[in-house]
Amino acid sequence: MPISIEITLLWVSLLILISIFSSKLSDKFAVPALLLFLVIGMLAGSEGPGKIYFDDLSLAKTIGTVALIFIIFSGGIDTNWKDIRPVVLPGFLLATAGVFLTALVVGSFAVFILKFSLLEGLLLGSIVSSTDAAAVFSILRSRHISLKSPLKPLLELESGSNDPMAVFLTLSFVSMLTTNNMSTASLVPRFVLDMGGGALVGYAMAKMSVGLISRIKLEYDGLYPVLTVSLVLLAYSIASILKCNGFLAVYLAGLVIGKHEFLNKKMIMRFHDGLAWLMQIVMFLTLGLLVFPSHLFAVMGSALMLAIVLMVFARPVSVLLCLLPFRMNFGKKAMVAWVGLRGAVPIVLATFPLLAGIPQADTIFNVVFFVVLTSVLIQGTSIPFVSRILNVSAPLANRRHYPIEFEKMEGIDAELTDLIVPYASVAVGKRLMDLNIPQKCLIVLISRGDKYVIPAGQTVIEGGDVLLVLANEKDLAALQKTLADLREEEK
Repeated sequence: MPISIEITLLWVSLLILISIFSSKLSDKFAVPALLLFLVIGMLAGSEGPGKIYFDDLSLAKTIGTVALIFIIFSGGIDTNWKDIRPVVLPGFLLATAGVFLTALVVGSFAVFILKFSLLEGLLLGSIVSSTDAAAVFSILRSRHISLKSPLKPLLELESGSNDPMAVFLTLSFVSMLTTNNMSTASLVPRFVLDMGGGALVGYAMAKMSVGLISRIKLEYDGLYPVLTVSLVLLAYSIASILKCNGFLAVYLAGLVIGKHEFLNKKMIMRFHDGLAWLMQIVMFLTLGLLVFPSHLFAVMGSALMLAIVLMVFARPVSVLLCLLPFRMNFGKKAMVAWVGLRGAVPIVLATFPLLAGIPQADTIFNVVFFVVLTSVLIQGTSIPFVSRILNVSAPLANRRHYPIEFEKMEGIDAELTDLIVPYASVAVGKRLMDLNIPQKCLIVLISRGDKYVIPAGQTVIEGGDVLLVLANEKDLAALQKTLADLREEEK
């Protein structure tokens, strides 16, 4: 008996609501949200209390692909280019050579552990070769911990850009297993076309998108996020039609777009952040529904061995080799190695062999699912502890939220920045009008304790005030110097 659309929508809304509320548990118990989303999907599945039967591989792959497009784009546009610029080279090596080395090591062990052929082992290794550092940062935020420089930008760059390499390797080995006359040597020109073409399409689409958003004058602001959605899908589609890497095109498009200033940028970024969360929830729920937990028991032993190989050997070896030319202490390298969490991408890629009809596809899917669960459970929950042991943790910066926003655009040489007034500053006890404030430096708002003060010339500055200032770099530096001057008795 077919299920009505009303019942379907009821289940979808309930599962999304439960997933959103479960994110609070993630913050409280430092359990990655993606693990909870997967578990909710499994509980709602045919072998759980929900009894929802779902085995449509084609639909699951489609949902996963669309979700990854927007998740990867959001990661790109949210990346701060100034932060990642110093780590572009090590990040690139980790996202390409690191992924390949991980696939090679895991694939070699899979041949012995699972009695796979070499190509089947390399296919499995390729599927689990990419990382998901978004889960790492959610855990660190919940524990109010950050990572010392340059770990955070390095991990952001690697996790955002290594999925295309994993997709390339997976599709290549699937083709080699299903095509008799395809040789290993043919992967070299295919790699150049796949990555080079994807990069060119992504860069061209980014430039076109920025120009279009900046010049088009839409009557309704709500249409700008809709415009970017169409441009993201267009970038992926064009790259894929040209036989290039669509995921790389989408990531690079997001990265380049994020470098520019344009109309409604903050609104667009918030929209895509929310869309990425929705896509993650939908994708993890779908993949949770797709798996049959009883099938995991048959591969539990071998999958656990592969997970251990991945965590304590394959990932560390690939990281240490890729970072060998760079000046970074062992503790930071070890942290990069341990942070190699596996996320939804491997599970989505595990549907490719199933759809291609590869003989070992069922085993590969179940092993990959178990490896992801193990990685998230062991590595994910231990990250705060490991960061402290390796002495690479740092206090998480407290990001203040103000009731005022400033949209920086081209042609405006100013930014909205907050400055803290030291308790011993010469400015304490003085009126704003008595301070040597640059003419083009505007104090927009004062945060004092739990309250906000609208500034005026007669407003008296107090120690610990946070000034929300609109100014260019030169005037901001002059105001900072004024606030940093201490009273004579404090010097």
